[in-house]
Amino acid sequence: MSEELQEINDVVKDIALFIQSDKYVKPDFEEYIKTVGGSMNIQAAYFNYIFERNLGADLKSIPQLYVENVKKLSSSHKKIAEALKKSVSSIFEVKKVLKSGFELYNVINERHYSVTSLVKMTTFRGVGGGQYIIARIFEYKKSYYLLEISGVLSASRKDDALRFAVAKIIENPELVYDDNSEKLREIEKDIKKVYNRFMEYFGTDEVVTTNDYADELIGMFNDYAEGGEKTNWQEMVKEPEEYKFFNVSEFQNSYDNFLENSLGGFSSHSEQYDVGIIFDEELGMYAIPFYGTFNKIFEIKDYSKVINFDKCIEYFLNNDKFSANLIKRVASKHKNFMKVINAVLKADLTLDELLQRYKNRYLENKIISSTTVLYRSKAFSNTLGIIEEEENKSKIEVDRKIGRNDLCPCGSGKKYKKCCGAAVNV
Repeated sequence: MSEELQEINDVVKDIALFIQSDKYVKPDFEEYIKTVGGSMNIQAAYFNYIFERNLGADLKSIPQLYVENVKKLSSSHKKIAEALKKSVSSIFEVKKVLKSGFELYNVINERHYSVTSLVKMTTFRGVGGGQYIIARIFEYKKSYYLLEISGVLSASRKDDALRFAVAKIIENPELVYDDNSEKLREIEKDIKKVYNRFMEYFGTDEVVTTNDYADELIGMFNDYAEGGEKTNWQEMVKEPEEYKFFNVSEFQNSYDNFLENSLGGFSSHSEQYDVGIIFDEELGMYAIPFYGTFNKIFEIKDYSKVINFDKCIEYFLNNDKFSANLIKRVASKHKNFMKVINAVLKADLTLDELLQRYKNRYLENKIISSTTVLYRSKAFSNTLGIIEEEENKSKIEVDRKIGRNDLCPCGSGKKYKKCCGAAVNV
């Protein structure tokens, strides 16, 4: 084993010992292990905790806490820990098995990687070309290293691999353009273009209607954005019978129905609620349930008259889908925003402190909306059957897209623009 590989392995082992001994981290780690129970093996639990857990009001990562709390770390150990903090978990197609690693294709961000394994390749006996692996990699000194493989799918399970990729994108849209600057530029160009069309169509960057009409309204705008005529969208803007917050059963997705529920459209939901259709000039288009209700809390004299006002505020603060920009947008419209927020939370926070506590992920990263990102995702296109694979050819055509007026490939009988192409629910 090379000296560099040995040092990386040493840091990973040190962090594993750190979470078991540090007086601040250890209690949380022990509670985490109790929670996951037998749902995953111990190695997977360790890796999940080290690379996915964030602690404290400022949501510091475990590698970051390791650097801050362990004394006399060498500069190289600190640099490795910083690199580990930026590790990426994704689903990869195995292109080639190498002597000391793999040639991989990241199904989510559409990049090829040559990765070096931190352990002997005999550990991965049975993993071969054409298979799909759920793995975590990281970059250090311009080289990529394989930290773990947590799952393997056979080549025949490509559909499952793509579904997994799309579910990951909906949860973490930044995975599509992280470590792929070309893809980021492509998406940013789209955002600028479509934002201008949105402003031309609506004359504002946000519109609120009910879930009964949201899908149709989005479809009408999509037609216009693709060169269609401007239609009378005002008839699609309706207020709900009452602004109130409640749990929407259709948003309670398990992995088995995650994709279907996420793409099913708002109009299929059994109860009526308001939906905000918003175009953020930086992060793209969103369809936000209860956006009107959230604003209503700060518009009326007695906010307690909005049913479940406190749960609505918690929903917008705690839901990781809602960006810091969204909270700032609402705060800028209502002078009493922080007064009401502090009264409900029984706190004394500034807006910056509120964002730091609840939206730190968005302050540290550029996270474009999943709706916007999916339009540029080949995994999403493949999942919907948009790409026709040419058998007996080594290259798959990846740029052909379904027209928004074509029948949706999901088999609903609706046009794509009014079905899976309408929006991604949050």
